[in-house]
Amino acid sequence: MNVGEAIIQGIIQGLTEFLPVSSSGHLAIAQHFFGMTEDNLFFSVMLHIGTLAAVIGVYIKLIVGLLKEFGLMVKDIFTGKFKWSTMNKKRNMVMMLIIGLLPLFLLFIPIPGTDMKVKDLADMFAKSGFFIVVGLSLLVTSTLLFIGDRKNNKTANEYRNKSGSKKGGAGRKKYNAVDALAVGITQCIAAIFPGISRSGSTLAASEMRGINKQLALDYSFLLGTPAIVAAALLEGKEALFPEGGEKVTIDYFPIIIGMIVAAVVGFLAIKLFKWLLKTDRMYIFILYTAIIGLIITVISIIELCTGSNLFHPEQALLF
Repeated sequence: MNVGEAIIQGIIQGLTEFLPVSSSGHLAIAQHFFGMTEDNLFFSVMLHIGTLAAVIGVYIKLIVGLLKEFGLMVKDIFTGKFKWSTMNKKRNMVMMLIIGLLPLFLLFIPIPGTDMKVKDLADMFAKSGFFIVVGLSLLVTSTLLFIGDRKNNKTANEYRNKSGSKKGGAGRKKYNAVDALAVGITQCIAAIFPGISRSGSTLAASEMRGINKQLALDYSFLLGTPAIVAAALLEGKEALFPEGGEKVTIDYFPIIIGMIVAAVVGFLAIKLFKWLLKTDRMYIFILYTAIIGLIITVISIIELCTGSNLFHPEQALLF
């Protein structure tokens, strides 16, 4: 991998990890169009670390506050002072994040008749032979964003009619356990299918549950942080210590460049997403994912009929 490719993938990762358009889907598209057949797992890990730095940069104060509250909550649990009914706003967020992360364990369930786990489906669907999955998943993302946006607008209208206020603020300001589980399960589904946006689908799930859209977005990004850390640790171990004890040769310069680009672009993407959501411009992402999803679906159907990559005919489809 050269520096140019690292920069391109860093930009794609930084933009699409947080904007509701699917980072895994767009990386699969970029690799497919550019004919990149090399599977650089370590580079993928470093890009995730770059995007993790972006989240921390935006939410550093909130993250520190939640970590402190988590420590106090643990203390109260061991001293018998913890009460579910009297949790403050930060403690409620901590508890709902924990509940929302529980469905991630579903990804490690073995698939009967294979040596795969549920999480391994993501790697399989990212192969060129399953390119149609990316297109269809992007269409699913567009549909979820549309439904979530319609639900949010309905909630906002009901709020305005009851309060007589033209200002925002519609939706519940606290999650409950059902909300958190619904969003957590949605995050698991997004992790399996490249093309289903994690941030977009979890935001939509929260909106469908009637949660305030800005709180929903914050929860989505915070919920994704431990998931990014877990993915980086698991993939990092696999990349640095592959089965068979093969020696790993790493060219660090393009990897570091890609990681920095992903962090900077990711930081800006979070800020942009928060502004677009606040100003009711989600239609941009609804239309974009619908158009790209339709194009990729058509291309993949042609490729399945011909048996080769449309942009690199010399490359047979991999299954």
